[in-house]
Amino acid sequence: MVENVDDLTIQYEEGGEVVVEELGKVILTKGAWSTLMFKYNEWDKRKEEMVGPKFTIRRYQKRNGVYQQRSKFNISSAKQAQAVVDALKGWLEE
Repeated sequence: MVENVDDLTIQYEEGGEVVVEELGKVILTKGAWSTLMFKYNEWDKRKEEMVGPKFTIRRYQKRNGVYQQRSKFNISSAKQAQAVVDALKGWLEE
């Protein structure tokens, strides 16, 4: 259970092996509802290797003193990530 937004992570292990390796984190908003963006690698069982990088945006709610994940959006490819960046840039330039 995480009480501090700075301590939130998506790093995850199963059986002592890292299956989600966090490569980077940006805290977009802090508060009772916090939004974070992560860069990560993920273990591919078929290939038996880490694949990525991948990206995800996650929303957390602080309730009873601890953060709980409430929603997430996984960016499925570098192409999709670039499309998000391009759309945001275009809108910000309007």
